[in-house]
Amino acid sequence: MERIAKGDERAFQVLVERWEGPLFAFLARMLGDAAEAEDLAQETFLRVYAQARHYRAANRFRSWLFRIGGNLARSRLRRRRVLRWVRFEPGLHDRAASSPAPDRRLEREEIQSAVQEALDRLPDRQRQAVILRRYQGLSYREIAGALGTTEAAVESLLQRAAMALRKDLAGKVEPE
Repeated sequence: MERIAKGDERAFQVLVERWEGPLFAFLARMLGDAAEAEDLAQETFLRVYAQARHYRAANRFRSWLFRIGGNLARSRLRRRRVLRWVRFEPGLHDRAASSPAPDRRLEREEIQSAVQEALDRLPDRQRQAVILRRYQGLSYREIAGALGTTEAAVESLLQRAAMALRKDLAGKVEPE
């Protein structure tokens, strides 16, 4: 980030190459739309470049990046005035080593659809916390940084989300 703040374009290119995949996956899950996710990923990186001189090394970069991207995604969702998510498309993010049997694949798609619909019904901050934890693998500290809150608040958000998801999915999805 220091090199980027000094105008090192190669350093910025390396940063984008390193983080574009995780950022895109996060935004695609938040927005449910690959094209919008690409647009917001580009906008996020433009903001990172523009704000490079304000970045403090004491902060975790990943948290800072996901905070910028998450804020942009929530703004986009508010502008849509429709706080529902389009069905998650597994092909965008998951690459199976081999294709399962058709009946197993159909069952898996039904489960993914039920889980995505349940995620869609969560409040925005709970949904974002779940996505950052479950799909991006961020720590509580990093999620707190991305959401601009405390680790205790993140724990509470995740607990409330887990309870809501369990209640919503009861009888729809059998645990394996």
